[in-house]
Amino acid sequence: MEQYIVSARKYRPSTFSSVVGQGALTLTLKNAIATDRLAHAYLFCGSRGVGKTSCARIFAKTINCSNRSADGEACNECDSCRQFNENRSLNIIELDAASHNGIDDMKALIEQVMVPPTIGKYRVFIIDEVHMLSASAFNAFLKTLEEPPSYVIFILATTEKHKIIPTILSRCQIYDFNRITVADMVAHLAHVASSEGIKAEPEALTVIARKADGAMRDALSIFDQVAASSRGDITYSSTIENLNILDSSYYGRLVDAFAAHDVPSALLIYKEVREKGFDSQFFINGLALYLRDLMVACDPSTIVLLETDDAERARLAEKSAKFHPTFLYKAMDICNDADFNFRMATNKQFLIELTLIKLCQAFSPSSDKSGCDGGQLKPLKATHTGTDTLQQQPVSAEVKPQPQIRRTAPTPVKSVQAPHLAATAAPKLSLKAVRSGTASSGMAAESAAEYTAAGDNVRRNPYDDAAIAAAWTAYIKSHPTEHVIINMMRSSRPQPSGVADRYVLTVENGIILDMFNQASQAIHSFMRDALGNDAFTIEAVESNAEPTPDMWTESQVMAYIAESQPGARTFFEKHKLHLI
Repeated sequence: MEQYIVSARKYRPSTFSSVVGQGALTLTLKNAIATDRLAHAYLFCGSRGVGKTSCARIFAKTINCSNRSADGEACNECDSCRQFNENRSLNIIELDAASHNGIDDMKALIEQVMVPPTIGKYRVFIIDEVHMLSASAFNAFLKTLEEPPSYVIFILATTEKHKIIPTILSRCQIYDFNRITVADMVAHLAHVASSEGIKAEPEALTVIARKADGAMRDALSIFDQVAASSRGDITYSSTIENLNILDSSYYGRLVDAFAAHDVPSALLIYKEVREKGFDSQFFINGLALYLRDLMVACDPSTIVLLETDDAERARLAEKSAKFHPTFLYKAMDICNDADFNFRMATNKQFLIELTLIKLCQAFSPSSDKSGCDGGQLKPLKATHTGTDTLQQQPVSAEVKPQPQIRRTAPTPVKSVQAPHLAATAAPKLSLKAVRSGTASSGMAAESAAEYTAAGDNVRRNPYDDAAIAAAWTAYIKSHPTEHVIINMMRSSRPQPSGVADRYVLTVENGIILDMFNQASQAIHSFMRDALGNDAFTIEAVESNAEPTPDMWTESQVMAYIAESQPGARTFFEKHKLHLI
């Protein structure tokens, strides 16, 4: 009976053409051999399982081959190739620096360097995990590495290039190996399955490839494990069960629950996940990755970032079309916060359940902590744009008429930043705008145009400056815990811009500007409800003037005291106090 050999060894590359996912690098090595432009030292860098040691062995075998093929591969027939294939070649010496990292080991290697080859032109020394060498071993190796005999070539391999001293790096040609892509892994696993007579579903091979995280050796080991458990019939269901991977269908059901504001369904799905034995942090990280996949699937230009097959890309693109990107960004941020707080949480189940409730609220007009609209979820009306994107539209409420507005000249501004999404419409935002918390200056004009086009469905009651001041004060009184925003609102009031329903708010600095933009949606919702006018818009801008005393920092207050009170400065100097 033939002895079983694991796939990682049986299908280890033996030629440059059989190396997976390193086409450009292997072509460079073949060209160097063909033109006889060989360096005396090479450094192969990359993560585990990407082919560093395999390429080193293939390179060593090929340069000593006396009858290379036309495409630059070893013949496997000459004496040197046969000795290499039978593991008895004296021209190739491999050293594991993880277990031979002392100065005595390096002295023994240097002694071997003095012995010329018996067959072939070169003796090749392959030092694996070279970053594990001690400082004394590195120093002992330096002179030999810089000026070895003409017949010696060193190939150093490492997973941690940053740990190698610069004097070693400067003496080597450095080759960086890529992580192997999911597509390349799936193709190679399909070849292995076909060679072994194993049935394998493409979706199952994709799961294995993603689990391997860029390492071909890991992928082959996982493949053997799944093949053994499924008796040669690798299916998607058997793969996720064997590898303890949560089926993405759970995440798909969850995001549907988020869109429907269905808190009970979200909590029951989480219960199913826990009953299957999955760790809660593993679950929330998986949900965050699924939301990330939906986010990149929103745009044809970024869908290539999905490391999966074309069928799964199409499914994710169809799913992502139902959600506005803003919701996906916010949902990812909520999941990230949950992961960050998970270790410190006393009741971890409660943390995850609270996160799911927040995600159900994230698609609602009252999704923040402001308590607007009573903090209740409101029914959303789906509207479809050219990209079939689900927009947010709260149900309009009854309004009371207000007096006619009075206009004054606009205040000079430094730069204009538009507010967040209006509560009644969700225009598309760029990724840059969402990250910074601000939108483009054209958003307000677009929003006003949408209000005009909406006709009778939008509240357009008249109001005056007194009504604005009353609503502004009411917001301040109803949010006593939001100290920074409230202090800003007390020191600054919206001023007319000269454009109907469009006001300008001048703030002290960029930090407060960003904080206002983050709270913009809640403030706009409150003001519009109070004024009975959905077109009312505030644009926050940064002031050119110096900060007013009521907005000074502690250090600015102390500096003012020291400058205006000589006795205070004497006190500071006497006690060696410094302003910070």
